[in-house]
Amino acid sequence: MEQIEVISWKAMDALKQAAHILEIVGDLDTNEQMAVFCSIEEDFFELYYSELETNYIRHFEDEEELYKYLDLRKNEFGEEDYDTVDYYDEEEEDFEEADADDEYGDYKIKDEDEDEDY
Repeated sequence: MEQIEVISWKAMDALKQAAHILEIVGDLDTNEQMAVFCSIEEDFFELYYSELETNYIRHFEDEEELYKYLDLRKNEFGEEDYDTVDYYDEEEEDFEEADADDEYGDYKIKDEDEDEDY
């Protein structure tokens, strides 16, 4: 593993744009730090963004080493206990209208002439 400190987020963003992102841990808006685990061809990287500490690019020897550090980073950021939940299950949702001609469902549209006096 090799590590180099980087001052400019633009340099890290350029590398991120060229890479295949494997996983992102943390969030700059909420945690003030974020780690992007990515690969370019046969090379594996961690791009560590921080508002409080030194930013760096870490190069891993192989994919196994990357996933080892990914688990450590998740533990450090407190994300290892959270599983992603699919709150929106498309299989349970029926997007087709029961009556295709009735585009307003249960709503009744009245003309101005049909308004009732209260």
